[in-house]
Formats: sequence, structure tokens, C-alpha cells
Amino acid sequence: MGLPLAGAAVLGVGFWKMLAGMQHGSFNPHDINAPVLNRPVPDFTLPDQPPGQGFSAQDLRSLTKPVLVNFFASWCIPCLAEMPTLMSLKDDVTLWGIAYKDRPENAANFLKHSGNPFTRLGSDHEGRVGIEWGISGVPETFLIGPGGIIRWHTASPLDVDTIRNTLAPLLEKLKTA
Repeated sequence: MGLPLAGAAVLGVGFWKMLAGMQHGSFNPHDINAPVLNRPVPDFTLPDQPPGQGFSAQDLRSLTKPVLVNFFASWCIPCLAEMPTLMSLKDDVTLWGIAYKDRPENAANFLKHSGNPFTRLGSDHEGRVGIEWGISGVPETFLIGPGGIIRWHTASPLDVDTIRNTLAPLLEKLKTA
């Protein structure tokens, strides 16, 4: 009886500290880093997500140039807001998309209306691949370097400042390495 009570107390204190941090602005859930950073992409194979062709970990590992992998969903309002930014990047960097916990027909309709910046597009209908990558929600974007190594991650929508101050320098470094 004592062990479950102690466990509940520890969880309660942790939750209280998180809430207090949110109130004072010191806790930001978007600052949570993916556990796979600076490691090879996890093993996975994604089926096609119309209108695109699915892909696998092996496809990413065989790349010699950087690629951005973006987890998105048709039901995600921040994903819709992020699409113009992704569309503006598509001529500068290769973008591959993963429709996360979404019906294939809904994701296809979403891309038809919001624009499709992706050269490859897979469906993670059950969300298992997202779990392997360590995502906490959508949108999330990963920069994959040559050899399939995850070099950068953000758990929030891409914006101009993030691209200019963080992503562009990393891309330049990877392209010249």
C-alpha cells in the first residue's frame, strides 16, 4: 500500500511543478527534445500517402543530401498555418511528409487545398512511426543529414525566424560537409 501511495505523491508533485512552471513561463512543452537526436533514423516503412510515394528508414539512410521530414495531420490547425512556410522551402530543401494519425483521404484532401511541398509522402495512420521518432504531437519537423542521421528537431510549426536563425545555418553546414 505504501509504494503506490508514494508513487502517486511523486507524480502529483511533478505535475504541480509543471503547472507552476507553465504559470511562470519557465516550462515550454515545445522545448522537449526528441530522444533520437544525433542518431540514425529509427527503422520504419511507410505506405504511400496519395498523392505521394511512401518511404522507409533505408531511403533516408541512403541519402547524400539533407532532407526535412515533417509530421503533419489534416486535423491539425498549426499544420495548416505552417503549410505556406513549407511551400516556401520546397525549392531550397527536399521535404518528405508523414501524415500522422490521419485518414489517407483526409490527408490527400488537406494537401490538395493547402498545397503539397513534399516529394515523398508516407502514411502513419496508427501513429507507430511517430512514437519511434519520439514525437509528442504535430506538427514536428526533423532535419535528416546524409546517412540518415537526425541532426535537428522542432516540436512547433516552422516559421521565418526559425528558418533564418537555426535551420538555414544547419542546412548550409550539412551541404558543405
